[in-house]
Amino acid sequence: MSKTETFAAPRISAKEICVAGVMAAFVFIATLVPQIPIPLGYAHLGDGAIFLAVFFAGRRAGIFAGAFGSALADLAGGFPVWILPTLIIKAVMAEMFFRVAVEGQTSPSLLKPRAIFGMTAACLFMTAGYALSGAVLYDSLALGLSSVPGLLVKSAVNIAAAALAGGALGRAGLSR
Repeated sequence: MSKTETFAAPRISAKEICVAGVMAAFVFIATLVPQIPIPLGYAHLGDGAIFLAVFFAGRRAGIFAGAFGSALADLAGGFPVWILPTLIIKAVMAEMFFRVAVEGQTSPSLLKPRAIFGMTAACLFMTAGYALSGAVLYDSLALGLSSVPGLLVKSAVNIAAAALAGGALGRAGLSR
């Protein structure tokens, strides 16, 4: 490589950093505040917040917000053993949703079947990820699988909440 050649890192603007931070706080609050106990953890509205963050703030800010907002909620909520699985699972979940529901769309909407499918696929991945992580962390496949019903119900509520909130925000004039 000559002296004039350099590797170009993707630019991150101050605005994108600020938006990602605000979205991470939104995910953190939506994950931490409405805690409903389920086996191995708790149900919350954080996944819906992740979908809204990806949809309205974009891929990079949404992935950051989903992974770090959720991991910080695990730390603050007394579940530090889940931080590493959460970082990975929520980042992949956000990426999956982006690729299925947002990428390449000229007029994406959280109310369209493609978005509902993207949220459903991401939530199914999340459910499998947490079930497997629970099986590893607690050395019991049965214990890991015990979280699946609660995670599936939580997913359905989060998908409905994100679709309704996204539809309302779209009607209010906030668009992607």
